[in-house]
Amino acid sequence: MTQQQEPTIHVPDPLQVSNTVASIASKSQRLVQNFLARQTADGTLNIENSLHIGTAFLEMTQKMLADPVKLAQTQFALWQDYAQLWQKSAAAFFGQQVEPVISPERSDRRFQHDAWKDNYFFDFIKQSYLLTARWLQSTVREVEGLDKKTQKKLEFYTRQFIDALAPTNFPITNPEVLRATLESGGENLLKGLHNLLSDLERGKGKLSIRTTDLAGFTPGVNVAATPGKVIYQNELFQLIQYTPTTEQVFRKPLLVVPPWINKFYILDLRPKNSFIKWWIEQGFTVFVISWINPDARLAEKTFEDYLVEGALTALDIIEQATDERQVNAVGYCLGGTLLACTAAYLTAKNDDDRLSSCTFITTMLDFSAPGELEVFIDEEQLTSLEKRMSQRGYLEGNEMAATFSMLRANDLIWSFFISNYLLGKEPFPFDLLYWNSDSTRMPAKMHSFYLRNMYQKNRLREPGGITLAGEPIDLRKVTTPGYFLATIEDHIAPWKTVYAGTQLFSGPVRFVLSGSGHIAGVINPPAKNKYCYWINSAIPKTPERWFGGAEQQQGSWWVDWLQWAQQYAGDATLARLPGTGKMDVLEDAPGSYVLTKCTSENNS
Repeated sequence: MTQQQEPTIHVPDPLQVSNTVASIASKSQRLVQNFLARQTADGTLNIENSLHIGTAFLEMTQKMLADPVKLAQTQFALWQDYAQLWQKSAAAFFGQQVEPVISPERSDRRFQHDAWKDNYFFDFIKQSYLLTARWLQSTVREVEGLDKKTQKKLEFYTRQFIDALAPTNFPITNPEVLRATLESGGENLLKGLHNLLSDLERGKGKLSIRTTDLAGFTPGVNVAATPGKVIYQNELFQLIQYTPTTEQVFRKPLLVVPPWINKFYILDLRPKNSFIKWWIEQGFTVFVISWINPDARLAEKTFEDYLVEGALTALDIIEQATDERQVNAVGYCLGGTLLACTAAYLTAKNDDDRLSSCTFITTMLDFSAPGELEVFIDEEQLTSLEKRMSQRGYLEGNEMAATFSMLRANDLIWSFFISNYLLGKEPFPFDLLYWNSDSTRMPAKMHSFYLRNMYQKNRLREPGGITLAGEPIDLRKVTTPGYFLATIEDHIAPWKTVYAGTQLFSGPVRFVLSGSGHIAGVINPPAKNKYCYWINSAIPKTPERWFGGAEQQQGSWWVDWLQWAQQYAGDATLARLPGTGKMDVLEDAPGSYVLTKCTSENNS
């Protein structure tokens, strides 16, 4: 293996080091004071979740010890792998070309630095870690006698443990960090400590890792900047009507129901990737719900309130603004779940002609296989979560953000840990990560209902399984045409689970599978000609059969959706300006609700 060029050792500026150390000392003092103040006020630490996880691992250990022969076999297999690694590493040390015992997955970006393959020492560390990780995962996976949910929980937290102990996460075993330390005279570590303390201070003692330049974007300026007006608001949402850019539009308006777990402007980041802007350019009169970032005053708001005061009210306001009773509706993620409930409610009220079509983007309606999020939905963890929410009246935005980050820990946690704290770099501006960090809270009662009735008990798929506003919800009675979009790498709404929703409706259904994941696979403008998508006009009972007959198409699924949606959009009419109907303009888009930050200062 070739050796790396020796790094140039740099002597740091004493004044800069002095200033950095002084800042570190000041931040450390404030953090200690804040920590002691919290312990004095509270006096307790929340360790319930840790106990539940510990119980699962204790049960696993008991099962393993009950079969010592199998345990010995797995350990012997690991020793054999190590022996082979030692043999090949010794040969590499003496200049021989050898094939690695184990290599990272192609999607694993942690070991991209040349030293991980060119330097036999770091190559040995890398392969030792990968062998141990594989052994741990397979050992946990093959333990017999555990129930399915416990098994999933163990595999998930084992992966978290393995990811945390990667050699890339430690200065002494990361060649990129070692080189940066030598070249900067340790300035990277000082800057990294400064960044770490700043993030702890910003999170009021909880580590809140910056993934982007938080000052680099401002909603209404360089994100969420598509022109429009707020024409209505209540306690739960503002309704935005966007300014048309075509002389004529489709007669039936388009209502967008985004998830309340994040802010709506994932659909309107910047002009080049704004779904909202694209819809407007195709000739739709676009209305978007901008949910409130709730606090304790809305603790009693329920899922039913989000239906009645949210989606149903939005339909009424659109009718007043445009004199059109029928709309095409698009629901994204949880917004799609609410949209499905809205369609079923309107059907129960014999009012289903209000919706000309429904589009469900990465939406789960049958929660029988919700993916790794199921790890967090057992009775003990839900009870613990409800206890914490009842004390505040809402779920903290950063708690849900942390949950989603754990699903992709190497990309969303450890990569920034290395960059920010070990390399001492400042995050660069990235619109998607800015949106991702702009988290929202959720009312306690609404969120508890959603987790228990959808995720835990899967009642939405059952006819009459839940009742909203006095009406049993039965998706099987819905005849409104539906378009389902799933993404093949989705870790939040697995595509096969999204597909299961197609079996719940009585009306015509189209299912399309996009490349990439929950966000990138959705926000994929045609101009980029990126990724691909699969189409199949048939809707068989299983996703495997659907995929077996699907055809791959290059580019964006938006084009396919437009061709489908046009048949339900109505004839052409003159473009409608916000405020020219029966609803007055309240303020410019994106409105004031989206500007409410979910910071520790707001939450206190």
